[in-house]
Amino acid sequence: MSIGIKISLNDKLYLRDPQETSLGQNIIKHSILLIDEIGFEAFTFKKLAIKMNSTEASVYRYFENKHLLLLYLVSWYWEWVSYLIDINTMNINSPVDKLRIIISTLVFAYKENPAIDYVNESVLHRVIIAEGTKAYYTKEVDKENTVGFFSNYKMLCEKVASVISEVNPEFPYPRALASNMFEMANSHSYFAIHLPRLTDVKVKDENYEEVKDMLEHFANSLLSIK
Repeated sequence: MSIGIKISLNDKLYLRDPQETSLGQNIIKHSILLIDEIGFEAFTFKKLAIKMNSTEASVYRYFENKHLLLLYLVSWYWEWVSYLIDINTMNINSPVDKLRIIISTLVFAYKENPAIDYVNESVLHRVIIAEGTKAYYTKEVDKENTVGFFSNYKMLCEKVASVISEVNPEFPYPRALASNMFEMANSHSYFAIHLPRLTDVKVKDENYEEVKDMLEHFANSLLSIK
């Protein structure tokens, strides 16, 4: 897919929009690679600066701390998945077909390759699986929620929930199912790789086909899709 897009995110996540400059784009690029390499706990702006041959002060001109940087990356991914859902379901009238496409898009969004060379979607996908919940499973979540840090995720879940309600208007928990599909896709991918006795799906060589099958099974069963 060859496209040119700019992901719009909450401007309170950053001090200066990193998408606007080559230095900022370099920060995004190398933060994804470094978090994937050493994990979020070990990640620091000092290590990031060394990785990108820059200075720690230059990173602080864009992000106040590493938590906000992680939130930025997670929000970027949510917005990217939302964009792909819009593109992939365009001109699709059947709600059941839409939901199947949504599930496939959710699981395989990392395979898309936009003309955004500073974001490696495949590596970012691994970061989301391993580190994503650390962006909002925090003591500051309520405060951050009031300033809209999670609006991208909420709108994404609302988008999916509306399709779920189209599929089965009588289903009482469309938002719960929508958010659970996103959380399950990540948690069971993580379990399959690191804690395999906690799941029934297998992931090998970044093949997440069984994760897609699992989500379809739950959706079909709960929504009485034949």
